[in-house]
Amino acid sequence: MTQATQTQSKGIQLTEAALKHVLMLREQQGKDLCLRVGVRQGGCSGMSYMMDFDDVSNIGEHDEVFDYEGFKIICDRKSLLYLYGLVLDYSNAMIGGGFEFTNPNANQTCGCGKSFGV
Repeated sequence: MTQATQTQSKGIQLTEAALKHVLMLREQQGKDLCLRVGVRQGGCSGMSYMMDFDDVSNIGEHDEVFDYEGFKIICDRKSLLYLYGLVLDYSNAMIGGGFEFTNPNANQTCGCGKSFGV
């Protein structure tokens, strides 16, 4: 895994590779969007990760905002209970590539890497 771009004090951390890829994807959208990260019930291990772009006007009073040099990651407080300390990485490997979630709160993780249990 590459070095996190920010200190451990961030509740959700991005590696340099993940930040670079997210910024490239956002540029393709043609809008100034933020990244919303959260969890929902379901998946192989009980909970699954959610991640999508969102308009900054949708940031609510119950959202935590993590700023990466002007790019914002948003997470609702309920999801943050399960995600605090999460490191989001990105790999462009042909097999097993894509976004990778390293969650210190997960006591089990599905083989797909997209769901977890606590």
